[in-house]
Amino acid sequence: MQKQTKCGKIIILNGAPRSGKSSIVKAIQNSFDGIWINIGVDTYMQMIPNDLQPGIGLRPGGERPDLEAAIVSMYQAMYQSIRVHSTLGLNVVVDVGHHDSYSTSLELLPICANIIKELPVLLVGIYCPIDTIMERRINTWQNKYEEDGTIPPNVKRWQEAVHKVGIYDLQIDTSVYSPNEAALFIQFELNDLSKPSAINRIANLSQS
Repeated sequence: MQKQTKCGKIIILNGAPRSGKSSIVKAIQNSFDGIWINIGVDTYMQMIPNDLQPGIGLRPGGERPDLEAAIVSMYQAMYQSIRVHSTLGLNVVVDVGHHDSYSTSLELLPICANIIKELPVLLVGIYCPIDTIMERRINTWQNKYEEDGTIPPNVKRWQEAVHKVGIYDLQIDTSVYSPNEAALFIQFELNDLSKPSAINRIANLSQS
């Protein structure tokens, strides 16, 4: 009889663009024991054709209802892949920006949560003040403030929509803590995944 493989752990980092998720992913891959596979929005967007861009990276606001059916399938496929990696004993770190601000509610996070709910999952909210995010966007993408000095509407929408579910196992402010410090907090929480997880609670939202 084949020996049953112990499921790999899953870390989901949920936050707005430029909140620091990618840097935390690198810190986890460089310092945690075992194999850690990165599956997330950036890697997934690299796999899809131009006519489906930005795919699961579609920002809040309901701007592309023509993509939404495909986005539901993409999210389901990505989380099924996460599930397979875990069941084969591989650890997975996922960097995403979950929101439900589409042309109509898609309830993607509860759908995805149901795919992985019985696995060892840590859901981490990655927070960052909007002024710090703007500074990072300017440095990375040469984005600008509006002509009147206000925050661009699309940046505001990300900040308002990405954490609306409000249910996490751990929350980290990346304007206060470095990627390595964030990884240490996450590692501490990974030591005890026996308690009911945020993912299980979110999965139950679709059944209530």
